[in-house]
Formats: sequence, C-alpha cells, structure tokens
Amino acid sequence: MNRHHVAVVGAGKIGGMIAALLQGSGDYQIKILDQSVEALTELDVAHVTTQALDVSDPAKLTHALKECDAVISAAPFFLTPVIAQAAKDADCHYLDLTEDVDSTAMVEKIAEGANKAFAPQCGLAPGFVSIAGHDLAQQFESLEDLHLRVGALPRYPTNKLKYNLTWSTDGLINEYCNPCLAIEGGELTTVPALAGLQNFSLDGVDYEAFNTSGGLGSLSKTLQGKVQSLRYLSIRYPGHRDIMELLLKDLGFINKRELLKEVMEDAIPATMQDRVLIFITATGMKDGRFQQRSYSHVVNDREIMGKHWSGIQITTAASICATLDMLMTNKLQAKGFIKQESINLKDFLSNRFGRLYNNGGSDHETPGHQLAA
Repeated sequence: MNRHHVAVVGAGKIGGMIAALLQGSGDYQIKILDQSVEALTELDVAHVTTQALDVSDPAKLTHALKECDAVISAAPFFLTPVIAQAAKDADCHYLDLTEDVDSTAMVEKIAEGANKAFAPQCGLAPGFVSIAGHDLAQQFESLEDLHLRVGALPRYPTNKLKYNLTWSTDGLINEYCNPCLAIEGGELTTVPALAGLQNFSLDGVDYEAFNTSGGLGSLSKTLQGKVQSLRYLSIRYPGHRDIMELLLKDLGFINKRELLKEVMEDAIPATMQDRVLIFITATGMKDGRFQQRSYSHVVNDREIMGKHWSGIQITTAASICATLDMLMTNKLQAKGFIKQESINLKDFLSNRFGRLYNNGGSDHETPGHQLAA
C-alpha cells in the first residue's frame, strides 16, 4: 500500500498528536523532526521515525524533506519562513499552525510560483474558526458584523483567574499583548488586546470575551469591504480579563513578558481536562430581513486511539490533519497559497479527521482508511 510521506517539524504536544493521528490512519508514514533529542525521546507515538535536526539550518532541513509529500510545521512561528522555503526547495506541500501575521505574509510570498500547495494557519484559530465564520458570512446577502469567539477553558477552574494553562504560555501572552486585527466601520484596522469586553451565556453558563491577537488570520483581508465589523475575541470565565489587565497594564508585565511567563508557569497549573468553546455570531440582511445567525460548538478532552488528549490538542491537530487529508484527496487546490476560509465547512466536518470535532463515538476513536487510491 502506498503511503504519503509526511514530515512533522516539532515534537511538542501538538506535533505529537498530529503524528499519532496521521500514522494511526494507516495512510501516512510520518517522520518527526526536532532539534531536541530529549523531546524526540519523550514522544509516545508508535511506528514513526524521528530525526534530531537543527531545523533552523535551511540546507539540512531541505535535505531532510526530500522524498516527502508534505511537511507540517508545529514549530515556533519564527521558524515559519525557513520551513516554508525548505518545503518549496524540496518540492513538497507545506502546512502550519502559526498565528503570526508577518510570518503568514512571508509564506504567501514564498508560495508564489511554487509547484505545491502552501496552507498556513491550519489550527483552531485561525483555522477552523475561519472556515466556520466564513461559512456563516456566506449565508447573508449583506453582512453587518461577524464576531468570532474562541476559548480553551479548564473544565474545573479553582483559582481567581478561573484558568489553567492548556497550551503555549508564550502564545497566550502574545494574544494578550499584541495589537489585534479587526474591521471597524468597514475599514481594516487594529484594536488593543483586552478591550471590547462582551458578556454572554451559553447553556446557563456565564462567559466573557475580549479582543486578542492572531485569531482572524487572512479572513480580515478576505472580508474587507464586505462587512462593517469583524472581530476575534477570546472566551474566558468572568473576571479573568480584569486580573490580566491588572498584571499587564497596572503592574507593567506587558514590558516583562519573560518574567510574566515564569510567574504564570510557576503559579498556574496546567490541565488536560479542558473544553474548547466556539461561538460565532453574524448579523446582516437575509431574505430581505435584518437577521442574526449563530454558530456554537464545544469540543471536550477525551480518549482517542487509547490515549487521553486535551480539547485544544484535538481541535488543533484535527484541523491541520483534515486540511492535509483534503489536499491529498483533491478537495483542495494542489498548488499555490490556500486561505483557510476557502475550505468548505461541510467538506471539513465530513473528513475523517474533521469528524473529531464531534464529541460522540467510542472511547477509542481512530480515523479510518478513506484516502482515494
């Protein structure tokens, strides 16, 4: 049986789950690259090959990608241009999880004239939320506003922040500190993080949401001139934002990010017991009337293929695996730059990896064989 050869750059929690899902499907042969021998040794993924490699070295990385059909970057955002260029030089498809706007612009530039596809921002947000948000937007004749809200929340919060660490602390701090892309009054602009506080309830539970950076991806440019207000907000339990504003602004941690990271990782326990909440609302003209439509979805931590995974791992890894799978089954363009919002929501959710967004099924879910011969 022919298997697609895929390199996964990054042996962290997300890279490990990506490798496990793809390898477990039976249709992919996975090689994991990381400069940390320790990280590769700690991986608990069966039947994959590993290679310790300085992935910041373009020549070595390009050589390692030879004979690969695709490379997935689960590495830090600053390595994005190096990995994307190596993919182009090695003539393989490229996918990543970056939220960084400048890195994505570099990927789009590198994709020019490429023989293979380049699909950045394939995670949860940007990624799946871009697909779902764009699908909702397309249901209106004219769009007034589109607000995308996403949160990876602990299921059992006990501290004043009502929060546990569920993913990258660096990424979390950047979300809270960096300017946020938005559309206001029909114009593309930036708004401050932690501003724009909203309060809402779902299924009897109260939440808050506020501006954070990185979640919109290319959707802001796609909908520019087509919507009056477009915003991305992170969901938290009420009271979280006020404490973070105290730390970042009143106590000055916005200028001491490494110290804030140290404090948070020492004081806030991590958890694998989380839920990812997605809540999108759109208003505009539909069928001759001014209407609002909403999309909400929850993904809980659970066992898949005999191993327990967090909700943020499941949603992030499932997104990029589904994108790769659709690329390999000719449901996406095979060359050039791919925007997440160009992916059809129904195709995504019907994909074997996309179906992991559903919380049903057995306790030992596994993506079955579905690749076309």
